[in-house]
Amino acid sequence: MTATIMQALDTTIANVALPYMQGSLSATQDQVNWVLTSYIVAAAIMTAPVGWLSGRFGRKKVFIICAAGFTVASMLCGLAQSITEMVLYRLLQGVFGAALVPLSQSVMMDIYPAEKRGQAMAIWGMGVMLGPIMGPTLGGWLTDQYSWRWVFFVNLPFGIATVLGLMAFMEESETRATVRFDWLGFATLSIGIGALQLMLDRGESIGWFEAQEIWIEAIIAAFGLYLFIAHSLTAERPFIPMQIFRDRNFAIGVLFMFVVGIILLATMALITPYLQNLMGYPVLSAGFLLGTRGVGTLVAMMVVGRLLAFIDARILIFLGLVAQTVSIYELVWMTPETSAFTIVWTSVVQGVGLGLVFVPLNTVAFATLPAQYRTDATGVWTLIRNMGSAIGVSIVIAELTSTATLMHARLTELVTPWNLGLAAMKGTLLDPATDTGRALLDQMVTLQATIISYSNDYLLMTLIGLATFPLLLLMKGSKQSGKIDTSHAIAD
Repeated sequence: MTATIMQALDTTIANVALPYMQGSLSATQDQVNWVLTSYIVAAAIMTAPVGWLSGRFGRKKVFIICAAGFTVASMLCGLAQSITEMVLYRLLQGVFGAALVPLSQSVMMDIYPAEKRGQAMAIWGMGVMLGPIMGPTLGGWLTDQYSWRWVFFVNLPFGIATVLGLMAFMEESETRATVRFDWLGFATLSIGIGALQLMLDRGESIGWFEAQEIWIEAIIAAFGLYLFIAHSLTAERPFIPMQIFRDRNFAIGVLFMFVVGIILLATMALITPYLQNLMGYPVLSAGFLLGTRGVGTLVAMMVVGRLLAFIDARILIFLGLVAQTVSIYELVWMTPETSAFTIVWTSVVQGVGLGLVFVPLNTVAFATLPAQYRTDATGVWTLIRNMGSAIGVSIVIAELTSTATLMHARLTELVTPWNLGLAAMKGTLLDPATDTGRALLDQMVTLQATIISYSNDYLLMTLIGLATFPLLLLMKGSKQSGKIDTSHAIAD
């Protein structure tokens, strides 16, 4: 649980510190968001080989190496002096952190008898939720009291305790001559995903397809993903068996999870700079406000397991989607004058929506999947969710930047000598005939353009959420869904 909480904590703890990192590392807004996406992409790609590595070298060895590597990478992040170093060290964090959750889950399943696994995994799942809840609040407090670097240094005591505990108490699993790992499939998927993410991150700053670099990255991404699909369809033992997508519920569930991944982190990436830069909240206050979403998720996950016993999982998913969509749509109308109460209730409702979607969606998606494919399917599930998060952050930040520039240009067109409103400002601080007046007017135009761009981003995510509702009609329900083992759902 300590290893899992440490990994989950780092998914959200850096959010409130991003504006401070941006200034300290001399990075632009789209560059500093690489701090989020690099970690997610690396963790997504490296989740797949975990089972093969633990079977080949022993679970204890892999667990200890990953926990130690994650801790060292965290320290390096705290010592980073440039955005390049920070992104590199966050990649390392993702590489080592990818194994922490699946390995801890498998250990928990092994050390408890079958009749106690549900209870153990439920408690463990609630512990996992401490990460998203504590992340923004703890990150805000550390940044306010010390420095953004302590957001990463805080992992040191947890990492040391985890490594020493694993060395002292964990028993080594038996190694076995496992089936040869499909390195070709893994390599082509990694190259395709990496090139796609790089294209999305770099596109806005260099003019998208007007730049040769974007064309190169797009071609590499398309070629890598094509080779991966072609190889997976023809290989005897592919990296990801395509048979898992023959199950309709799982295939539809994967699409759902991709959208949930977008909402999960993209909203956090947007609301954090809004609270601090536009609304002027101190970093600690912003952390407390953002932490309320985790509280809503925790409450929903505490009750959703019992609700599944007598309510169709699709109904719970529908209610969760409604809660998410309504809360995000409310943010479309957010301004710097929006009250803290509005931010809190929208965050709590969104958290409840996420909780109502996660567990039932996992239950339905895996309910009819053959048992021999569940391990591979879990890896795909995590990969898709993480990719949704990474791609979602890249898209909303790129849209935010481009829309702000466009809106600034359109609003500036109205700042002319023939504007009667501006003519009335003659002799005041906003007199456009003075340098001070022009500077103040530019600040006002920039603020309004930024507010409009945030509203457009939230409207885009609202529309994405609405587009998932028809998918519910394609899923098969089950009156016995509550009887299905949901331990993997709670853990996820």
